[in-house]
Order: sequence, then C-alpha cells, then structure tokens
Amino acid sequence: MTRTRRTTAVLAAVTALLTGAATAPALAQSETAATSCYGGAKSLTYHYSATAVEFGTYTTSSRCADINIKLSSSATGFLDACIVFVDHTSLCNHDDTYSTFGPQWATVATDVKDGTHFRLRVHAYDTDAQVVPFQLAY
Repeated sequence: MTRTRRTTAVLAAVTALLTGAATAPALAQSETAATSCYGGAKSLTYHYSATAVEFGTYTTSSRCADINIKLSSSATGFLDACIVFVDHTSLCNHDDTYSTFGPQWATVATDVKDGTHFRLRVHAYDTDAQVVPFQLAY
C-alpha cells in the first residue's frame, strides 16, 4: 500500500473519530485492498545467474496500485530488483537502479497506472541467493 493511501486511510479514520462516525469501515477498506492485491500475487523463483534475470512481461490492473515483491520466508539471501516499463524504456525505474528486497512485502514501483506493461529485473544481492522463491503482486 502506498504512503498516500495509508495517509488517506488514517486521515479518514481520524476525521470519522472526530466527527463521531465509525472508523471500522475506512480501516476495513484499506485492509481489504491490501489483501486482494497480495492475494492475487504470482509465485516465481529466481535461479542464480551471473547476469540479471527478467520475469514477465506483465500488465498492471486495478487490483494493486503498486508493484510489490516479497521473498519467501524460506529464502536464503536477498534479491536486488527493479521494474522495466517496456513500452517506454529498456532501463530500470528509479534512474536505472536496483533496490534490495527481503522477506517482507515491499514496493518496487509506486502509483503505477492500470494497463502498464512491465518486466521485473532481478539479480542476486549476495552469494546466498542461489534459488529464491518469491511473490510478485501487481
């Protein structure tokens, strides 16, 4: 969930509390959105390679506003990942840089428009990342 959406949900809850309205519906909607996004996650496995490995091409939908990754709790090592928006470039997002990801849900790209075509580009952060199961939610 993006910081903007979390902030919006918190502000809605605070406003409802101050005005005497029930806060549960605003928080429930926020949790439902996260559940449906992650609930539709695709399970993938990275196998070590000396060069970056690409997964996809995938197309974003209204299910998630962001592109998220989470390594399996059984994974050893970490992965560096980025998103390539294939209709626009062959380079990674964030000025062609990778970010390191582990066993918690984290955002690889935020506020991605529905219908956007992308590939996930991954490489091993360290030598422990030989076979790494992970999930991709988009």
